[in-house]
Amino acid sequence: MDDSKEFSFTEVNTIRASASKVTCCHFSSDGKVLATGGHDKKAVLWYADTLKPKTTLEEHSLMITDVRFSPTMSRLATSSFDKTVRVWEADNAGHSLWTFMGHSSTVMSLDFHPNKDDLICSCDGDGEIRYWSINNGSCSRVFRGGTAQLRFQPRLGRYLAAAADNVLSILDVETQACRQTLQGHTKAIDSVCWDSTGDLVASVSEDSVRVWAVGSGSEWDCVHELSCNGNKAHSCVFHPTYPSLLVIGCHQTLELWNMAENKTMALPAHDGLISALAVSNVTGLVASASHDKTVKLWK
Repeated sequence: MDDSKEFSFTEVNTIRASASKVTCCHFSSDGKVLATGGHDKKAVLWYADTLKPKTTLEEHSLMITDVRFSPTMSRLATSSFDKTVRVWEADNAGHSLWTFMGHSSTVMSLDFHPNKDDLICSCDGDGEIRYWSINNGSCSRVFRGGTAQLRFQPRLGRYLAAAADNVLSILDVETQACRQTLQGHTKAIDSVCWDSTGDLVASVSEDSVRVWAVGSGSEWDCVHELSCNGNKAHSCVFHPTYPSLLVIGCHQTLELWNMAENKTMALPAHDGLISALAVSNVTGLVASASHDKTVKLWK
């Protein structure tokens, strides 16, 4: 892969993270802590170097759908089927700092803005997107466009990528106007991820993976496309040290897709669906979370 003798991608640690399915995971910005969440209604913080548990967050009444660390502060947030978003202090997570209520349906995803400390965004199963002010503890904006997952463009935070059904919408963060509607998936998009520069955004549905280049004006092109041939792709992340490599979580396997050469390599990884992937650009670790109740680290 990648014409490099040094390239390797091997499992370095594994842990049974839960008594039930794990649905989400994310690294803290310094790469030292990994957060996971899922069907058992708990979010767990793990020391990334040992995968020993640090803290368990138990306030949600239904399964957790997403967990995200703030890129700028020592905070994390969780979203849940219980229609709430909770914000926690990462270093002293005994009780949540805020509980945001207002969604009328299950909250499916959330994200922190990369440089507006005060802004969290979340979306629910009815397609409603809400902006929350951490400082005020209140909802500052309501609009529409995302059901499955949403992610802010890293670094710049100019755009919000939001998936609903088989369409990826690119929303202007300031105006909430839809800048671009990216179409091509035939099945519902399950997950979205940006590369670390914010120049590329990838979308994954069961049948295909597409990578789009950030454009000026209306020029957002699909620059790479991979057909999944029944492999049930579900999650993805850009490799921390090989930017032309996309790591895709499928049913039981991880697919390493070299986009430059359009070659893939499959690795047996889990005994169930790989529901979420996370990457630390600081440590170079990739985490995979699965319905088989385990979380694994790769490097």
